Amino acid sequence: MSDARGAGPHRQALHDGWTLRAVSGPQAPPEVDGRAVPATVPGCVHTDLLAAGLIPDPYLDDNETALGWIGHTDWVYETTFDRPAGDHQRLDLVCAGLDTVATVTVNGVEVGRTENMHRGHRFDVTSLLRTEGNTLAVRFDSAYRYAEAHRDRLGDRPNSYPEPFQFIRKMACNFGWDWGPTLVTAGIWQEIGLHGWSTARLATVRPLVTVVGGDGRVAVHVEVDRAADLPLTVRARVAGETAEVTIPAGERAAELTLTVTEPELWWPRGYGAQPRYELAVTLHGPDGDTLDEWHRRIGFRTVRLDTTPDAQGAPFALHVNEVPVFVRGVNWIPDDAFPTRVTRERLAHRFDQAEGANVNLLRIWGGGRYESADFYDLADERGLLVQQDFLFACAAYPEEEPFGTEVAAEAAEQIVRLASHPSLVLWTGNNENIWGWHDWDWQEPLAGRSWGRGYYLELLPRLVAELDPTRPYWPGSPYSGSEEIHPNDPAYGTTHIWDVWNTDDYAKYREYVPRFVAEFGYQAPPAYATLRRALSDEPLTHDSPGMAHHQKAADGDLKLRRGLTAHLPVPRDFDDWHYLTQLNQARAIQFGVEHFRSHRGVCMGTIVWQLNDCWPVTSWAAVDGDGRRKPLWYALRRAYADRLLTVQPRDGGLALVAVNDGGQPWRASATVTRLTVAGDPRAKTTLELDVPAYATVTLPLAAELTRPDEAQAELLVAEAGDRAGRALWFFAEDREIDWPSAAFDAVVEPTYGAQQVRVTARTILRDLTLYPDRLHPSAQADDALRTLLPGESAIFTVRSETPLDPTALTTHPVLRCVND
Repeated sequence: MSDARGAGPHRQALHDGWTLRAVSGPQAPPEVDGRAVPATVPGCVHTDLLAAGLIPDPYLDDNETALGWIGHTDWVYETTFDRPAGDHQRLDLVCAGLDTVATVTVNGVEVGRTENMHRGHRFDVTSLLRTEGNTLAVRFDSAYRYAEAHRDRLGDRPNSYPEPFQFIRKMACNFGWDWGPTLVTAGIWQEIGLHGWSTARLATVRPLVTVVGGDGRVAVHVEVDRAADLPLTVRARVAGETAEVTIPAGERAAELTLTVTEPELWWPRGYGAQPRYELAVTLHGPDGDTLDEWHRRIGFRTVRLDTTPDAQGAPFALHVNEVPVFVRGVNWIPDDAFPTRVTRERLAHRFDQAEGANVNLLRIWGGGRYESADFYDLADERGLLVQQDFLFACAAYPEEEPFGTEVAAEAAEQIVRLASHPSLVLWTGNNENIWGWHDWDWQEPLAGRSWGRGYYLELLPRLVAELDPTRPYWPGSPYSGSEEIHPNDPAYGTTHIWDVWNTDDYAKYREYVPRFVAEFGYQAPPAYATLRRALSDEPLTHDSPGMAHHQKAADGDLKLRRGLTAHLPVPRDFDDWHYLTQLNQARAIQFGVEHFRSHRGVCMGTIVWQLNDCWPVTSWAAVDGDGRRKPLWYALRRAYADRLLTVQPRDGGLALVAVNDGGQPWRASATVTRLTVAGDPRAKTTLELDVPAYATVTLPLAAELTRPDEAQAELLVAEAGDRAGRALWFFAEDREIDWPSAAFDAVVEPTYGAQQVRVTARTILRDLTLYPDRLHPSAQADDALRTLLPGESAIFTVRSETPLDPTALTTHPVLRCVND
């Protein structure tokens, strides 16, 4: 019986009293070298130095460049603590995340080394702890030195940027990206603490949740760590059902199965509710005492991926609870270069923005992180589907040691960690690496060396099948489904479309009828207030030094100008450039989304690159680095609406396409009018819409509507009620149209803590948009990109911490339209 003695389980966070110092070396500046400063844990070196006033804000101007020494320096975190009270058989130091090359010592004794940001570690420190005054130190060696040493040992491999990010298991975008700063972090980036326990503990709990014949089934796989070789009991409880199993002495694993009769199903947002059930798992000793416990909220749902070959190639269609879901997605990158600054509140706000844009899926891109418990809990709560990439992006990755072992351990840990979340519907092996091997001139420099194929096509699918067979796995994004078919073939599986933006105009989207578009995007600068906070340029121009530094894409400014030239008037000044580039981004993505959605059935998903930014930058994001919505966000809200009305080319003419992603039939009368920009009607018809749930109807338009008398002076307007919005078709590009000079009346009235701006058009107003953040950084409008015909009015609600000047709010450069 003596083996079973000991105190009950105890967990003690070790987040207080930390200091940080640089290890003396040539990289560290004199004011930092060897100096100890207070440190926040969880946190990182950059945020601690910033809090201590030792570095400037790396997000401002070009400060990032002067801070490169941080990633080349070794750092030591240190604190002291007392031993927890109680007679625990084991005291473990538990590190949920160390970034990245760490040596952990307790009272001067090394207890472990780590080299993977994406794994947790546990060290037995029972024999090392004194009653009082224990010293815990974590030394972080330079991530650059580690990565470069492995690169030199294994041989260099191709990647998209001149940094060694594929030679270390660390957030790749720390090393810079075409939207992100190069800020190579180090630090205790997740929780750290002591766990005191006796007899045994729950090492892993892995619930596999399925629905069969309407009944929910939870297979709970449990593994235990032991401090004593005694029989144990595991109990599980969910929705009033219970199960119990004994783990005999000497054994370490068990499985319990619970069946819940006809549970409420968990659905994606827009398809139903998101009920969740508390799953509790407890571990008990021979005397019945509770040794450990584990709690999660689970959801009952099925998910499968339909890739059955058909006449067009092979689809890529997600089915949730046997209902095919058209994915209206956005790509998600880390919301800050310093992950510990991303709070649950901040994530909830970003999720609000995603939902507000009618998004139903977030793809967590493979150059960042496995997202947090808060991220997944919010997704579960709100019904936002999640596609999680394994963390490989835009590079040939070595499969030799230590990387093979690290990747296997990392993947297994994350598969188990995320298994309980109903929002997670797809694992993806990598971002663009299989495509890169085929098309990016990798094969000759690789000369037969490993590049990651073994991960994506062997290791990862095997681990997902073993540890979580309830979810599909797809080897890459993009991937066709077969090594015999080009990985980015639009007719098979998933595709990325990047010739648009890099080399071609967005009109080229119409040349694609893909099965599933997992990436496509177009750039624009962030909000004006974001630029003014981040940049001290005077004057601010499209190519002033700060603007150039915060444009990370190759030839980004040139590509923005090329895009404008194809469609819009020549900018007269920076204000024009800012408005027109933001407008062109919104137009490009709305154009693409509406085209792809109009082919619903063949195409079953679009994932726009990208929702968010991690700092103030010109990028593809809909929400900028300060959290402000760009015009793209408003365009996405329209293009991703449940009911979409769009005019599209079909069979040499034009057609009205009605897309219904709602659960009810859509029956309405649609009017289509050809009229002049002066508002004079030339032809009109009424069409009856009868669109089943989750379907699309295409109605050809008569020649009298589609053949203008004057292409430069006419447009089509299609309407079918407020919920569907208005579809417009212009017969010429804006730069070719004979626009009347904008004329309007504007009235500003205070209302319920906001201001309402009513604009009444005396002429057509093309893509009318308000930029109230030019007057106060907190100000934002509830709508944008409104095209008004003569005599029409629009009301914008503007919220700001302080009332805005009505005259300034209704004049240039705050109130803009193409023909102003």
